[in-house]
Formats: sequence, structure tokens, C-alpha cells
Amino acid sequence: MNFNDSILKIKGIGEKTGNAFKKIGIETVQDLIEHYPRTYEQFTMPVPISQIKEDDIVTIEASLVKTPRLRRVGHLQIINAEVKDSSDTLLLTWFNMSFLVKKLRMGTRYLFRGKVKYKNGGLVMEQPKIYYEKGDYYRLIKVLQPIYPLTEGITNNLIIKSIREVHNNLEFAKDYIPRKVSKDYSLIDRTKALKEIHFPKNEESMKNARKRLVFDEFFLYALALRRMKDSKTTRHSQYPMEEIDKCQDLIDGLPYSLTEAQLKVWNEIKLDMSSKFAMNRLIQGDVGSGKTILAVLALLMAVENGYQGSIMVPTEVLAKQHYNSFCQLLSAYDVSVCLLVGSMTAKEKREAYDKIKKHEVDIIVGTHALIQEKVEYDNLALVITDEQHRFGVKQREEFMTKGKKPHVLVMSATPIPRTLALILYGDLDISIIDQLPARRLPIKNCVVNTHYRPTAYRFIEKEVDLGRQAYVICPMVEDSELIEAENVIDYTQQLKEALPSYINVEFLHGKMKAKEKNDIMERFAQGQIHVLVSTTVVEVGVNVPNATVMMVENAERFGLAQLHQLRGRVGRGEDQSYCIFVCGTQSKTAKERLEILNKSNDGFYIAEEDLKLRGPGNLFGTLQSGDLDFKIGNIYTDAAILKLAAKAAGELNHEEVEKIFIDNPYLEEKILYKRSETL
Repeated sequence: MNFNDSILKIKGIGEKTGNAFKKIGIETVQDLIEHYPRTYEQFTMPVPISQIKEDDIVTIEASLVKTPRLRRVGHLQIINAEVKDSSDTLLLTWFNMSFLVKKLRMGTRYLFRGKVKYKNGGLVMEQPKIYYEKGDYYRLIKVLQPIYPLTEGITNNLIIKSIREVHNNLEFAKDYIPRKVSKDYSLIDRTKALKEIHFPKNEESMKNARKRLVFDEFFLYALALRRMKDSKTTRHSQYPMEEIDKCQDLIDGLPYSLTEAQLKVWNEIKLDMSSKFAMNRLIQGDVGSGKTILAVLALLMAVENGYQGSIMVPTEVLAKQHYNSFCQLLSAYDVSVCLLVGSMTAKEKREAYDKIKKHEVDIIVGTHALIQEKVEYDNLALVITDEQHRFGVKQREEFMTKGKKPHVLVMSATPIPRTLALILYGDLDISIIDQLPARRLPIKNCVVNTHYRPTAYRFIEKEVDLGRQAYVICPMVEDSELIEAENVIDYTQQLKEALPSYINVEFLHGKMKAKEKNDIMERFAQGQIHVLVSTTVVEVGVNVPNATVMMVENAERFGLAQLHQLRGRVGRGEDQSYCIFVCGTQSKTAKERLEILNKSNDGFYIAEEDLKLRGPGNLFGTLQSGDLDFKIGNIYTDAAILKLAAKAAGELNHEEVEKIFIDNPYLEEKILYKRSETL
């Protein structure tokens, strides 16, 4: 068996199972071997019920208080059983396991293992695994059991069984890293690492395996970026430009002053675009720091020099918003702006293609539709990618090929420390906007429990009466028996009943059709909707300056970076804005995380504090972030390895780098382009 073989060669995987594997990106033996555990289960000695706490994953030894009770909710079968040990009692719940009613017997002691949650005023262990024989459980103590990302039709046991078979029939793994590098940086053999990551002997062997595989990812990524940068370093500009007075006129005519940080970055952009070499720059700025106006200025400079410019954004809602904003800002400068998004009709697209090709439009605003084969530009001198963390490197590269080596500007609101950004965006020059516009008041934050809701509703009502608007974010679209969290559809009805009838409450979620979503967002932007109940689809770039309240339900279910992005949807006007984080759990850790947001509006500080709270030793789980979505490495928790790998890549000479890619012709595409889209 070799790495390129189809997984259908593995015993027990037929066509149906193969299609299920395909949903999680597994088609070859190599895909399967590199499908790393998302965490590990570590078995410990049973604990008394009286000592367990919310969010614990524990084992208890207990017996039934009474016969398990079975009830049906729609197609769902729910079993509740109360158990006790010498210290206390606990409620256990199983879903769709009706056979347990007859299998569990009164008077018999069992070992139950599962996660403890706080529900309906008490602790409950959901879907616990049952060990009928003590010996079966005690053999697992101190052994790390891999837990994998799954999809419907794929079980954890199937992945374990399949990987074991591959390991038994696979001779060795391809080693991309030169032996000298492995020796200098104390890395174990790659073949050994690929075995130990799945079936570690102990925690130390897992750490060594993980270090090797994380190093591999970062090292190869750094090499590929180095090649890209080397090929562009001496890239002469095909579109020489001069500084344009109209850009300064636009700045002078704005109803606000640019910050010193914005002016500094604008000066760097001007110097790039008027130099002999093509611009290749990243603007990194926190939510609301004013990156978009710099994009407008750069596009105006390109247009006034006789060229076309284009900006790609991740969502249609944001594209339409940018289109309207650009039209308004550039109305006095005889600049033609065009919109190109996927939901346009075939006729509308053909008309747009024709205008773009004939240079009847100067600036093209759109989504992925901008990089489709049918789009032909005329003298495309500047390409801008907004919300860069939502795109892969491949999409950025495809966008660049639409022009003859155009100037490139990418913008990101992902808070990454500069030392890491220099590595991760190694092919780009980096500018940082580290100031917020002076006219913006700092957002006032509060972290509250669910009892605060009536007060929050009265506050929202008061803000609406003052002519303002509010967002309410819920983690789910619809109600679920399996997950206790607020959902958009039921919550909207709840709010309509709680608020006066003159307040218009509507909902928005990702399952709605594009036309419906756009209609809702446009009505909200125009002030026709007062309160918008939504999932995180509003996270990216929606600009409604009149919105002053952001209320996030079950805030503990979101990452801090995502909560910070959501908070950035308010505070965009001159009125005081507020963010209310509603915590639906008693967990001390969850409250500590949310307090970081409560204390600061600085995205970079939040990222650093989140890292401190998680700790660099957080090996059980890989938290991902957009196009920095490595298979196993994490740019925050593995920052030390990232720096070592980048250093090692920098120590190789040109011939050594080229040899790695010549020997492995598909490696660069594998490293840079295989990135999951996070829309």
C-alpha cells in the first residue's frame, strides 16, 4: 500500500463509506494518515459523584436508583436514568439508545464515563459510555485514545481500524525535511511520528510526534512562501504610476480626519505603487481601524493613472455594501464602479463581463466571482483582497493572474502578533494600523448571566427609541434536543413578544437564500429593521453605523477572536455603543475567557491573553483560523515551533530549497493551496 492509493483499497471501506470519507477530504491513504486526532481521551480513576463539576469529563462507579425512563420527542428517543454512589446521585441521559432500558439492571454497579453539563438547574452526564466489566476500563487508564473529526457515516472506531491497517501495510513515510535539519532541531523520524500521533505509547511520545508533524507543516509553508517572495522580489512594475492630487482631495473632503497610523500606511501604499517594483503588501488592522478607506484611495490612484482596479471580499452582503460605499465616495471623480457577485442573473453577469473587458468600468467590486475564467480585465493594475483571513493563498494567487503582474494589497483584521505575521505572510510587506479613528467612542462591555435578559431587553428598547438599532447573536439556527443553546428562530419570536409591537424584529441565518439574506441586510442597513437576530453570518464586514447594541447569547460557545469580530459590528458611528455577552454556563473557565473581552477592545491584546489562558501546552485540540488552517499546527499555541521552522527554512541555500520542490513536484500546491474555505 502506498500514499497515493485510494482508501477503497483498505479493508472495510466500500464505495458508500468512501463517499462519506470524501466529505471530510479523505480520498487517499495519505489523506487518511494525515487526518490527525482533534484531541485525545485520557482515562483516569473513577471519582465520587460529589466531586464532579460542570464541563468535567469523568468516570463514576454507580448503580441505578430506579429503572431508566424512555420518552420520545419527534424522531428522538431519550433515556433518563438516575444513578448513585456512596457520595451523591447524578442524572444520566442517552439519545437513541432504547436498548439500554432492558440492558441496565438495578443493583448492579457500572462504570459510566462522559462529559458533565449543567442543565435545568442540575448536573447531568450526557451520552456516557458504559463499562460493564471493571477490567475493560482499568486497562485503558493512562493510555491516550485518539478522537478524530467525524462526519455522518464515519465513526471514530472505523478511522482507528483503518489507520491501523494502513500502518501495518505501509513501509515508510516520505520525508521532505533534510536530515541535517532533523538532527539540528531534534526531530524524530517522520514515519515514527505518523504512527505515534495516532497511537502514542504515552503523552511524551505524542508530544514528540506532534512536534515533528507541526514542524513539517510550518517548515514547508515557510519554504513555499520564500520561493514566492524570491520570484517577486525583483518583479518590475508593469503599471508605473504617479501620485494623484485627487487622492488628497478625497482625504480633505472626508467628514473625519485619518489617523496618524492610516496616513503612515497610505504613504507606504503610494510609495509602493509609484516605485519601479510591483506592490505586494498586507494591511493588518483591528476591527474598525479604517482599512477600507485606504483601499478606496489606492483604487482611485490606479484609476486616475488610466488603469482598472478590483477588490474581492468574502460575502455578497459585504460586496454590495462596498459597492454602494465606493459609488458614494467616488461620485465626484467620474469613476465608474461595477458589482460582480455569484447571485446575479446570467444576463447581468454577461453585461458586467462585457463592460469589464471593454474598460467601461474602472473599479470592480465582488466575491469569488471576480476570479472566474469568464472575467477578462483591461489593464488590471491593482487587486485588493479584503478580510484576507477568509481566503486561501490559492485564491489570492488566482486573483493576481487576472492582470499582468498587478500591484497586490491584502487586508486582514485577524489579530496576529507582528513576529508571527512576518513568517505567515512571508511573501508580503506588512503595514499595521494600530489606532482606531478618534471620533469613535470605546465600546462599553458587560458579561452577564441569563437572569440579565429582561434588563437587556429594556435597554435595547431604550436605544431603539433613541433612533438606534441592535444585533442579537445566537449560536444556532433552530432548536435542538441535543444542544442547550439559544436559536435564531425561537429567539426572534421571544423578542417580538418581549418588545413593543412598533419595534421591528427580524432574523438572519446562513441557511437562507442569498436573495433573502441580502434583502434582510439591506433593510437593516436602511433602518427599516430595528433589531436583527442572527447567527455569525454578520461577523464579516457589515457596516451599519446606526447599530449601537450587540448582544451575544451563549457567548461561551464562541471563540474570543470571533466574539471580537462580532463586537466590531457596533461602535462604527459617533454614538456610544455597547456589547452584552450573555454567559449561559456556570463554568469558571468560560467566565474567565469572557472577562478578557470585558476588559479590552484591543484585538491584539485579546489574542495574547487568550493564548495565556489556554497556555502553550494545550495539545488536546487544534484551534484553527481561516487560511492559517494547518492540519495540525496552530499559530498561537505552536508559535515557538513556527519560529524554529521559519529559522530552519531560512538557513537553507537556494539549491537546497529547489531540490526539495524538484523531488516533490506537487508539494507547493499541497502546502499552499489546500486550505478549507471558512465561509
